[in-house]
Amino acid sequence: MKVKHLLFLGAFVLVAAVICAHFMKGKDRAKEDSAEKPGTPEPKGDLGTNSEGVVSLDEKTQKLIGLETAALTAATLNPEVKSYGRVLDPSPLVGLLSSLSSARAGLEASAKEFHRVEALFSQGENASARSLETAEAAMKRDQIALDAAEAKLASTWGKAITGQPDLAAFVRSLSAYETVLVRLDLPAGEWLQETPTGGRLVVPGARQPTEARLLGRAATTDPQVQGEGFLLLVTNATPPLASGLAIIGFLQLPGEMLHGVMVPETALVRSAKRAWVYVQTNATTFVRRDIDLDRPMADGWFAPAGLSPNDRVVTTGAQTLLSEERKSQIKVGD
Repeated sequence: MKVKHLLFLGAFVLVAAVICAHFMKGKDRAKEDSAEKPGTPEPKGDLGTNSEGVVSLDEKTQKLIGLETAALTAATLNPEVKSYGRVLDPSPLVGLLSSLSSARAGLEASAKEFHRVEALFSQGENASARSLETAEAAMKRDQIALDAAEAKLASTWGKAITGQPDLAAFVRSLSAYETVLVRLDLPAGEWLQETPTGGRLVVPGARQPTEARLLGRAATTDPQVQGEGFLLLVTNATPPLASGLAIIGFLQLPGEMLHGVMVPETALVRSAKRAWVYVQTNATTFVRRDIDLDRPMADGWFAPAGLSPNDRVVTTGAQTLLSEERKSQIKVGD
């Protein structure tokens, strides 16, 4: 029995040795084949200098993916400063104007009564000195009430509102939401030496900025922002501007116009809160460049630097170029 066991064990070891030798030989052959065969071609994109991605695509591939380009056009823009704000609720203003109107009506009535009693008293008719004093006191009380209402309106809203030619009609337009008031505030600690000439509002849901008329500086400081505030008036449009809606705005400043280009929205490619465009530098080469989305324009963005008029940017297929560029950064075997 012992002999049989020894023979069986010896046969098992011999078979295992043969299998192991075959495996090692196959592995060595695979290494040799791998060394002899050319590696998998790298994608055609590569990372250029200054963080600019460079992608090369032959004309046949460009047609295959439907790639299209367009020349940038020159554009100008007023110097402006970015600000943040909201659409104001007109109810407090309506309430103050109502109080002002009531105080004015009360003064008119008491003044008329005083003058009537005064005329009777001076003519010696049925009007006592006491009646005259009472009428005068009522008139003075109503004058104080009117002064207080005017002071509260001025301190709350300032000349931007109180200086309106027809304040009643102005407030009626706000009440009907035909027009809306917008307040824009600069960041804390920032102040403008010159008075803005107008404003542009970035309204959620709108395709292009909305022009706004500057009314003047706000009379109060927003306790949360602690920056200089401005009031603007805009005609309500689609989508409607509801009270409390957060707004990004641009206060336009006097000075020389900014010169740059208008980048169409279709040319942008976005990723990780950044945006780029691909500029065609020759028939088969495309270079990725950063663009700041700080100055919206109708159907695009204003770029004051980094791009030039007549530069050709990819308007269809930019996302495909970005994907191709990223594939080129993945090493074979990773």
